[in-house]
Amino acid sequence: KTCHKKFTVTVGTILENSKVPLRKWFAAIYLCTAHKKGISSYQLSRDIGVTQKTAWFMLGRIREMMKDKAPERLSGTVEADETYIGGRHINKHKGKEVTEKAMVVGVLERGGKVITEAVKKVKKGNNDIVAFVNHNVHLGSELMTDEARHYIRMGRRYEHNTVHHAIKEFVRGRVHTQGIENYWSLLKRGIVGIYHQVSPKHLHRYCDEFAYRYNSRKVNDQERFINSFTRLTNGVLTYKQYIAND
Repeated sequence: KTCHKKFTVTVGTILENSKVPLRKWFAAIYLCTAHKKGISSYQLSRDIGVTQKTAWFMLGRIREMMKDKAPERLSGTVEADETYIGGRHINKHKGKEVTEKAMVVGVLERGGKVITEAVKKVKKGNNDIVAFVNHNVHLGSELMTDEARHYIRMGRRYEHNTVHHAIKEFVRGRVHTQGIENYWSLLKRGIVGIYHQVSPKHLHRYCDEFAYRYNSRKVNDQERFINSFTRLTNGVLTYKQYIAND
């Protein structure tokens, strides 16, 4: 009252400064969280009656809501791996064949959660992968990886076991990375089947979306929808921030 400015309960949430009715926002949140592989902005615009541009920005805010601001560190048996997102070089236009794919690194606790992160610049012998694993996995956990060189020194911090994909070894007893590789298939099928392509600067938002959906896989759609309201205060995302280069 003293500052003579209007205040609503949407201030400080992903709904702040939005002219879209809350009823449409709630419908969009339900559709985005309930669809197993996501929903495109074109489909959402038809379902709730808004423009495609509005639906695209709404989905961006919803993915901001899905982001886990402070994920708990994984423990027990954890699988670590990385994958690359992007089209085949053979399908790219002339002059763009050497464009590097975007890397996504992830760790998955068997029977538990997954944590992923998009790596903006892929470097040879990338230390970002090692730092990511150390930050998200408890010291002394049992770590399963492939034979990639950046995992060589992991035995100093974890009970490290590897499988050698180069010699067609994918499972050796309980040593494997099949869990995280199954998650990569869900991520890629969602991107190819629903979104078709994503830009590298927004890739981390799609990773947040699929990780949230995977981590809440043991609850039904109604419980997931209700739980999403506890994340509305994850941060305010303006349109300028969304379209700017991260």
